[in-house]
Amino acid sequence: MDRTAQFRTFAEFYPYYLGEHSNPTCRRLHFVGTSLVIALLAYAIGSGKWMLLLAVPVVGYGLAWVGHYFFEKNRPATFTYPFYSLLGDFAMFRDVLLGKVRL
Repeated sequence: MDRTAQFRTFAEFYPYYLGEHSNPTCRRLHFVGTSLVIALLAYAIGSGKWMLLLAVPVVGYGLAWVGHYFFEKNRPATFTYPFYSLLGDFAMFRDVLLGKVRL
């Protein structure tokens, strides 16, 4: 799909998002990054160590961008569709857990 395409809903965007994550290693890196983000958020909130929240974007996006640069060989959707892309990360995480997306 053309990068200039405008998506009116997340439901329209998600198939595009999955297509941008066709490489299994890239999907695995996203899954690990999202898992670490969830764990880090839970720990920071539970422990009151709020400075750890600064690491959340580094952990989440760092692994994802490595996946795109080295394995997927494309530009992360985050730069064009930041909100939908973030939702896509969590939707793909959910779909991996449900067995709808394979790692």
